Amino acid sequence: MVSMISYLVLIAGAFLAAAISGAAGFGGALLLLPLLTRTVGVAEAVPLLTVAQLAGNLARVGFGYRSIAWRPVLIFLAFALPAAVLGALAFTSLPKSVAIRLIGGAILLFVIMRHTGVLRLKPGAGMLAVGGAAVGFLSGLVGSAGPLGAAVFLSLGLPPTAYIASEAVTAVAMHAVKIVVYDQTLVFGSGFWPLAASLSAAMLAGTWVAKRAIERLSPKAFERRVTILLVIVAVQMIVAG
Repeated sequence: MVSMISYLVLIAGAFLAAAISGAAGFGGALLLLPLLTRTVGVAEAVPLLTVAQLAGNLARVGFGYRSIAWRPVLIFLAFALPAAVLGALAFTSLPKSVAIRLIGGAILLFVIMRHTGVLRLKPGAGMLAVGGAAVGFLSGLVGSAGPLGAAVFLSLGLPPTAYIASEAVTAVAMHAVKIVVYDQTLVFGSGFWPLAASLSAAMLAGTWVAKRAIERLSPKAFERRVTILLVIVAVQMIVAG
C-alpha cells in the first residue's frame, strides 16, 4: 500500500518527468523509474512507468501530429515492435544495471558519430532498423530506452516539433505492445491501475507545459540543448547503472 506522501511524490515526479520528456523527447523515465522502484518495487515499477509514458507520449503525438515524419517512424517501428515484445518477455532475466549501461554507451556512440564524423552513420533505413531493434528490446527490458531513441531521431535533422512527435509515435506503439505483454505475464496489486491513472494524468499536464517551452526555441538551440542532455544522461547511466 502506497502512503499518501509517497503517492503525492510520485504524482509530482510524473509531472516533472513529462515536462522534461516533452521538452527534450526523452529523459523523464530516468527521474520517474527510481521513484517508482523505491515505492512499489521493480516488478510493478516498470509496468507503471510504461502506462504513464504511454499517456505522456500520446499527448506529444496529439500536440505535433501534423509534423510527424511517417516514413522513418514506420521503418523504425517495423523493427522496434517485435524487439519490444522480446524485451518485455525477458524483463525478469537480465540484470537491469547491465542493460542501462548498454543504453548509456550506445547514446554516447551516437553523439560522437553525429558531431565528430567518426564512424558517422548516414541517416537512413539501415540506421532506423538497427536503432529500432535496439530501442525496442531495451525498452521492453528496462521500461524505457528514450535517450537512445532520441539520439536516433535527432540524427535525422528534423525540426523540434517533428522530432518530438515522431519519436513519440514510436514510443506509443512500443508502450502499447509492452502493456499487453505485461498484463498477460504479470499479476498486479489492487492499487496498480488507480496509481497508473493518476500518474498518466500528471504526465498529460507536464507534457502541456513542455509544449509551451519548445515553441520558443530555434531548431539549432533545441538540438544543442538536447545533445548536451544526451551526454549528461549517458554518462549518468554508464556510471550509476
